[in-house]
Amino acid sequence: QVQLVESGGGLVQAGGSLRLSCAASGRILRVNAMGWYRQVPGKQRELVAAITGSGITNYADAVKGRFAISIDNAKKTVYLQMNNLKPEDTAVYYCNAGVVNFDYYGMDYWGKGTLVTVSS
Repeated sequence: QVQLVESGGGLVQAGGSLRLSCAASGRILRVNAMGWYRQVPGKQRELVAAITGSGITNYADAVKGRFAISIDNAKKTVYLQMNNLKPEDTAVYYCNAGVVNFDYYGMDYWGKGTLVTVSS
């Protein structure tokens, strides 16, 4: 079993910053990639940023230049530094991890989500 624990969400004014963290634990042999998605009511969940274990990153156009994703492989933790936040960044942010478990199966896991609210 693998668990993802997210932290760092909250309320911030437009132009402010937040840092999200997501720690993976459990029967993990290797982390292939981790990432952050977000969802607002009535819309599909969308990719915000993702990073592979080797450090290759991918960002949604809407957050390029404002958000930065990083990974600590030893801690199996992914971070999302969010700067210059805008009201349209308001959403529930979900952590995602693609891992290889001890049985050598590739599995995909989701966190429970953390709410980010940006006030104007």
